[in-house]
Amino acid sequence: MMDKRTYDNHAKAWVCIEDHEAAREPQRVRDARDIARRADLTPCAASEGFLLRAFAHMTKATSVIIVGTGALVETAQLIDGLAGTGKLTAVDPSAVGSAAIRAFFSDIDDTTRTTLRAVNASPAVFLERLNGNDYDLIVVCGDASNYMPVLAQAPRLLRKGGAVVFTDALAMHAPHAKGGLTNPADRGEKAVLMRTLLEQVEDDERFMSAMTPAGDGLLIATLL
Repeated sequence: MMDKRTYDNHAKAWVCIEDHEAAREPQRVRDARDIARRADLTPCAASEGFLLRAFAHMTKATSVIIVGTGALVETAQLIDGLAGTGKLTAVDPSAVGSAAIRAFFSDIDDTTRTTLRAVNASPAVFLERLNGNDYDLIVVCGDASNYMPVLAQAPRLLRKGGAVVFTDALAMHAPHAKGGLTNPADRGEKAVLMRTLLEQVEDDERFMSAMTPAGDGLLIATLL
């Protein structure tokens, strides 16, 4: 059991790490953050973005999918993690988010050799069309409706050893959230969904999974 002092220290540690990571964001990521804010899209925490970048590098990814709702900062960090190689497909069901992603891709197209594709489509429809066993990393963000289609398709799409990362695993970033998974009384759409998703991932013998408190929580599942 943690006492109040321990909780306070953990909160201070989160702020310290976030401030540190925010100060070292590269210009490309800062530009993505500015575009997101101008489009009234909420960017992810700096610490979360750097962790996604590290995942792209650790998995030696050459093919990445990000499913989100205006997930520009996450996308920018993944591009940096690919380091000018491979391909990245950004799937966004929202018109505003997909337009912002396309504008960002247009701005940086001459600065990276990574193949970039932006798709305005429902993940439930689009992911079914992709070739199986062809992706190293899948990241899902944003609206609650993005998550279950990714979980359904990830075992088919990922190569062995590939990973799927569910951001906002604590459902604290959702509209009208009341504490997300930290509050058992929060029965909002995303809180309910994330409780179900967490249980399904942990019970699925095809995955090895773990949670981390970076950002609003990340659920990481690696295909065995």
